[in-house]
Parts: sequence; C-alpha cells; structure tokens
Amino acid sequence: MAVSKTHRKKHHSYISVPSQIINSITQSSLDSLLISPKKNHSSSSKSKLRLSHLKNPKIFTFLIFMFGFLWVLKMWFNFDPIIPFVHNPCAQSQENAAISTGFARSQMNVDEKFEFWKQPDGLGYRPCLDVSESYRTESVQIVKDRTKYLLVVVSGGMNQQRNQIVDAVVIARILGAVLVVPILQVNVIWGDESEFSDIFDLDNFKNVLENDIRIVSSLPSTHVMTRPVEEKRTPLHVSPQWIRSRYLKRLRRDGVLLLRGLDSRLSKDLPSDLQKLRCKVAFHALRFAPHISELGNKISERMRSKGPYLSLHLRMEKDVWVRTGCLPGLSPDYDKMINKERESRPELLTSRSNMTYHERKLAGLCPLNALEVVRLLKALGAPKSTRIYWAGGIPFGGKEALLPLTKEFPHFYNKEDLALLNELEPFANKASIMAAIDYIVSEKSDVFMASHGGNMGHAIQGHRSYAGHKKTIIPNKRQMLLYFMDSSLQESDFSKIIRDLHRDSLGQPELRTTKVGRDVTKYPIPECMCNNTITDTSVL
Repeated sequence: MAVSKTHRKKHHSYISVPSQIINSITQSSLDSLLISPKKNHSSSSKSKLRLSHLKNPKIFTFLIFMFGFLWVLKMWFNFDPIIPFVHNPCAQSQENAAISTGFARSQMNVDEKFEFWKQPDGLGYRPCLDVSESYRTESVQIVKDRTKYLLVVVSGGMNQQRNQIVDAVVIARILGAVLVVPILQVNVIWGDESEFSDIFDLDNFKNVLENDIRIVSSLPSTHVMTRPVEEKRTPLHVSPQWIRSRYLKRLRRDGVLLLRGLDSRLSKDLPSDLQKLRCKVAFHALRFAPHISELGNKISERMRSKGPYLSLHLRMEKDVWVRTGCLPGLSPDYDKMINKERESRPELLTSRSNMTYHERKLAGLCPLNALEVVRLLKALGAPKSTRIYWAGGIPFGGKEALLPLTKEFPHFYNKEDLALLNELEPFANKASIMAAIDYIVSEKSDVFMASHGGNMGHAIQGHRSYAGHKKTIIPNKRQMLLYFMDSSLQESDFSKIIRDLHRDSLGQPELRTTKVGRDVTKYPIPECMCNNTITDTSVL
C-alpha cells in the first residue's frame, strides 16, 4: 500500500526569448530602443524631402493603387502581409488560431515534459539504521570470536550474487561466526571468473561491517586442514531459529561450515536488527570496486551532460523469453524459435507450466516488449527528446527488436555507445562487471524502469528508495495489458487510464509491512528508513 499523497502545485508561466534573438541585438541597437533619438537639422531635411515625393502625382497614385490592391487581397483571401503564403489557403484560419494560442501550447508542452521528470514526494523518509542495545552488546563478543568460520559459495549473475552475499553476512551474524570473503562461483553461462575483489570494494566491505561481524580474506592456518561441514539442502525462507538449531552445534564442533546456493534460503521477515543489517550490507558495504565505480560514474555523467535521462532495464534476452514461458511477439518465426527451445528443454521454464502464454501475459508474468515499453512511456508523458540509457543483454532479435524504441526515442544509448575507444575492452569477458556498470548508471538516472522485475530491477528499486525515493516506474502489467489490447480506445483516453493506473507506482514511499515476504532491500520502509516524526535517525 503506497503511503504517498498526490499534491497539486501551481504552475508559473514564463515568457522565454530564444538566445539567438538576444545575441543578435547589439548594444547600439539596445540603446536605440531605450533612448529617444534627438532631432537635428539633417533629419528635418530628410522629412521635407519625403514630403516633396508625396506631392508627386505619379507616386501618390501608385501608393493609392497598392493600398487598394492589398485591401482587396485582405478581403478575398483573409491575407495578412506579415504571414507568408501557405500551400493550403483553406488552412489559413487554423494557422492563425495556432499562432494566437502558440504560447499557451508551448508552455503546456514545457509543463508536460517537466512533469515526466518530476520526482515523487519522499515524505521525509531517510536512512535509519540504529540498532538495539542488545545487538550492540552481542556484537562485542561476536567480533572477538575466532573459533567458528563460515564459508559461502555464491552463484548466478552479479545481482543474484549480491543478494546471496547479503544473506551470507546475516547468517554469519546469526551464528556468531567469522565470515570468509564469499567465493564467486564461475558462471557457466558467461564464463565469468571474477573474484569478489574484482567486483566489490573489499576494504570498504570489511570496514563498514567491522562492528557487526568479523570478515577475513581466507581461513587461518589453524583451520586450513579442517574439513568443513557442507550443507546443500537448506530449505527456502528459513528463520534465524532454524539456522541456529541446524548449524550451530556442528559449527562449534568442526569449526568451519560451508554453504552453497543461498538464493532465497533466508527468510525475508527477520527481526528488526537483522533487517537493518541487510540494508547496511546492500546499501553501504557492497560498494563496487573503484575502477568500476569510476567508469560507471563517467558514463552516467556523459548521459547527463545534455539533461536528465531515463534508464531502462530491458529483459528481452532469449533465455528470458524461454524461462518465463512468454513470446517476444516480433514475428511468427521468432515465436517458433522460442517455443522449440522451450519444448526441447522444459526444465528451463521457471514456474506455472500449466499456464498458456496468453494466461501468463494477462497475469503480468511476461516482460514488456519494445512496443509495449514505448506505449507505456508515451502514456506517462515521456517526450520524444527523452535521453534513454538501456541496460541489459542483447535482446532476442537484435536491433530489430528495439526498432519501436529507437524510432520513437532516437536518443537511445547503452554503455558501448557511450564508452570511449578501448574503455570497455578490459571487461570484454566480464559479464558481472558489465552488469555493475549498468547498475551504477541506472541507479544514478533521473527516472528508472525495468521491463520485467528480476534481481537487478528489484535491487535498483530499493537502492533508489533508500537514496531518497528517486522516480522509479513500476509497470502495472496485470491491470494495464487489457487496455493495451483494446484497439477501440482513443490515444488520449488510453493515456489517461495508464497514468491513473501508475499514479502510486512511481517510486513513492511504500511500506514493506504491507507486503509480507518481500525483501527489505527492495522495500526499506519502515525497518531501514525513518521519517521526520521519528527521532531515531542514526545511519552507521
């Protein structure tokens, strides 16, 4: 349930003068406008000369004829000598009307453009990570302990690894164990062999968490020869009590515990202190390595050099269409390719295999394709001049899949477009580092939207909330797709409906307590953020 309120603000109109006009006015011409000309003898002579010309019968007759001719044109064609001829004289009255209301329309367009970049009201919420006295007392003993060590192996893409590292820190805290720097499993899909310190700032990771748990780079010599207890069958969403009862006795006996596949193994509904720890890891400790942050910031600055920008996380890769049981809608041939892949490898379908593609689509379980993204953005007021940074892998269908977007929004870039020559070359085979660059540029954008949830979309949504509720468009796919398929709707009616559906889905403060089971790093209120009415506002 959103806790934001819609505020109506008065808009002030200003008359803008193009800089070209201002620059063309010299100081002398300004002076001539401001200072009345002095009468002198030469000007008097010129006046007498002009009067003598007017007394000439031929010139006088010619002037009468010209005024008469212009008056006839005015009456017959509604001719205005100031306005040039148009190809369609019948449209002249419409053009006059347009000119008379031109300022109002241009001002309306300015307001509409401004509205798209307008940020939500954060309602005074800000980071708040002050823990209880009992947590601080327990921390003293936990940080001193040197007998229990937790080893974790995290897998998946960079954002999936981030989630598992957050859980690893919390599990180490629950067990009172020393955390060995997490091992990143080689990604079998991308072949990325990056280690923790290749992606994240290891010193920052240790320093930020030094009062919560102890972190070491490797096992000490006293435990190197110890055979760790390996656990492979941790159920989903286990509680702290389950973790202690399952692992603590064996960990004290053997000294080392090895955990794999931590994805969603730890419950999302934890005690308040542990929720704050999750936020502390996600938003403070897991900072990207300096060389990645530097490049990500440079690309973000290049996007912002010409004004605000929108970041789109497009989930249009082939494996996404296969796993979600959805179709890209590019052509029958492309749809057949996806269906064939899914039939040959049914294990790739993530869930709800009994649903048809149409049922999945209406349930909001499918990624938006490029055309649907365009219609949504236009309905929400994105101007054609919007600069868009798109994050994500190569879409299935290549450039053809992106045509609706590039045609409607020509200022369309990704990191390859913005990077200088050889700037990305060191990371050519490092998918995790490439994803980290996308993360940085997306998190810093003025507006962010993901075409289909996922780990990155959820992580950035939470990060932007924690950073002050920067505008984040959350597509209401379940409710809006029926209107997308209604061809009888006028575009103006369609836009109004879409705006109404998303009025409370633009990144406003949203309570996690109304969404039980959701991750606090996606919805950091109320555990990790306080508003001005609460005095507990300590961060670290």
